[in-house]
Amino acid sequence: MKKLVTLFLKSTAVCLGTVVLFSCSNSSNSARDFLADKNLPVGTAKNIYHTYKDSGFITSKLITNRMLDFSNRKEHPYSEFPDGIKIINFENNGLDSVTITGDYAITYSKTSVSEIRGHVVVKNHSDFSKLITEQLFWDQKTSYFVSEKPFTLTKENDTIFGVGFESKDNLSKHLAKKITGKLETSEN
Repeated sequence: MKKLVTLFLKSTAVCLGTVVLFSCSNSSNSARDFLADKNLPVGTAKNIYHTYKDSGFITSKLITNRMLDFSNRKEHPYSEFPDGIKIINFENNGLDSVTITGDYAITYSKTSVSEIRGHVVVKNHSDFSKLITEQLFWDQKTSYFVSEKPFTLTKENDTIFGVGFESKDNLSKHLAKKITGKLETSEN
């Protein structure tokens, strides 16, 4: 009789275990939806040093301590860099470079627009120009910067202060709004 009870208990345990295993859904979509509902990232990465290449040439580098991946959002998937970001863009086969740093960044993957906040510094290492502001929007598709915050733009012979700024992402062809400062002009 004892063997029969043991056999019955083991059979019941196996049946219950099978039911539990096959009744659980391990759908990645349901897991993503759960994380999105709880406003949790689908992934986290630490100490990132990512190199982008095109045709064998390094085009940019991204360096950050932490990235949160919210690609599980249906409407506006994004990546968040809460501990700051450093981006180095290379042009002319690496001869020209621009460095962008900030204390916080968020990048929307559908629109390729990034917002960088908190002591944002953009340096063009070719012409030694430097932009300092508290917030900067970067349209990566058009390679264009926009800021409506106070800024300081330092060029070779000029230092421009103002509120509101637009330029190419290498700080060329800029439009400065509400400006003050010392400007050097030529009559040509």
